Formats: sequence, C-alpha cells, structure tokens
Amino acid sequence: MSDAPHIPVLLDEVLEGLAVQPGSAQVDATFGAGGYTRAILAAGGRVFAFDRDPDAIADGQALVAESGGALTLIAATFSALEAELAARDALPVDGVVMDIGVSSMMLDRPERGFSFQQDGPLDMRMSQEGESAADFLNTADETLIANVLYEYGEEPRSRRVARAIVAARPLTRTTELANVVRKALGYKPHDKKDPSTRTFQAIRIHINRELGELADGLAAAERALGPGGRLAVVTFHSLEDRLVKRFFRERSGGLPGGSRHLPQVAAKAEPSFENVARAVRAGEAELARNPRARSATLRVAQRTAAAAWVNEGAL
Repeated sequence: MSDAPHIPVLLDEVLEGLAVQPGSAQVDATFGAGGYTRAILAAGGRVFAFDRDPDAIADGQALVAESGGALTLIAATFSALEAELAARDALPVDGVVMDIGVSSMMLDRPERGFSFQQDGPLDMRMSQEGESAADFLNTADETLIANVLYEYGEEPRSRRVARAIVAARPLTRTTELANVVRKALGYKPHDKKDPSTRTFQAIRIHINRELGELADGLAAAERALGPGGRLAVVTFHSLEDRLVKRFFRERSGGLPGGSRHLPQVAAKAEPSFENVARAVRAGEAELARNPRARSATLRVAQRTAAAAWVNEGAL
C-alpha cells in the first residue's frame, strides 16, 4: 500500500496556523495516521489526540511509546474533547486542529466498507459500533433514504436512487450499492465521475452523524481553548466548509443568528474568536505529491478572552 494517501494535507499551513510553541498543549482532534500529531511533537508541543476509530487508536500506540509522555491518545469523538481534557486536568489548551471527514486509512481498507473502489461489507462505521450502512439502507423507508441522499450527498435525483435501493434490498456489499446507484442514474464507464460517490458520502455522513459531530466539536474546541489559542479546521467538501465558515463568522461577530447545525445563540454575546484568516487551499506542489489535497480547505481563527457562546438546542 502506498504511503501517499496518508500524507496530512496542508501540513505546513496547519502548523503555521497553530503557531506551536515548545511545551504548548495542542489537540489533534482527528488523529488518524498521526501526521499532524507527529509534526506538532517535532515542534515541541504536547499533544492530546482523539479518534473514535479503534484501529487508529491501536495503530497509534507505538507513537505514544515513542513520545516520552508528550502524547496522550484518547479513544473518543472530538465532540467530547472538552470533557475528556477536563477529566485529565488539561484545560485550557493552546491549539486544536481538526481534519474533518473519512480518513484515508478507512478508505484504504475494504473491510471497513467506506469505498466502492474495492468490494467490502457495507459498513462505514467510524467507531465500528452502532448502525451500519447496511442496517440503515435495509430498514429505512424510501423517503428517509432520499432525504439523506439529497441533504448530505447533494444528489439531485435522490428519489430515483432511493427507490432503486429499496427495490434491490437486501444490500450487503459496497459493490452492490454502487451498481444499484449506477444503474439508476444511467452511468457509463467513460463518464468523468462515478455518480455513486454522492450516495456513499451521504450515507457515511448520516450514520456517523458527521455534521452534528462537527458542530458539537467546534463548540467544544471553543470552550477548551484559552485566550489566544488557535483553532485550525481542514474540510473536504462544501457541507463541512460552509458550517465551519459560518461558525467562525458568527463567533467573530460577523453575522447574527444560527442554522440547523449551528443553532441560535444567546444575543449580544461577545466575539469568542478573532483574526479569522482567509481560507487556504493547497498549492500545485502539494497537489502533485498528494492529490487528496485538491478538495481541502483550511480555516483558522484565534480565541479571544470572551466567554464561550451558549448554543440553544445543539444537535
């Protein structure tokens, strides 16, 4: 297996955004293969790294041993980072980095069921617990499946795809689902993009509650960061990026109100973030060595001394 898919995207830009100082307390909210964590450790930072994937936690134990106590690896979702850090008397922290979405390690392992590039069980569970993709697709009604595909996959023909999925049940393999979607949408081998990409994205986001987790994780990072701390977030598609962009604009006083994933906040709250940087995307040199970076967007902001905002009815 090539090492290329495991290269952390926008690594130099993330380190610059975090402004890691020796001895500073940093959170890698999405440990994965440990790329950001290794770089932060090399810069002298102490790292609290989170991952909900048991495989990532197991694979990271060697790095824990190598770190000489500078790395604490925590098996938890990043929405729980404030509580987990508080339990370790590790608040506040100086920086938080999040790399949102599915890790390349998950995509590379057919048995995890995230990709249609190789056949595998229709799973897609990041935590390897709870409802699988097969469970959802084989039990949910057609309307719910269509709504998930439209909202999280931005699939314009979601009803047609949902109808085909229900007609083909039971589905148990990734290639089965991909072929059902291709047939429903009239896919031809020479078409530029496989239409099943949108369906796989939507189902994965739904069963892992990814957008709700992101919203909760951003709020948890806001509470965990000390004054002057940095929050750096890397996203890979428009749904995630819009949520992060709105969070930073709202929390820095750029717009009022809320949204479905970032609910209404208390009026007249003082800005909890400042120095919101312009979005950063990969340059040609990085794209040449790491094609996965093509869709990546980095946003960074700095925590003020104001109290964290209070969400009303957060997901």
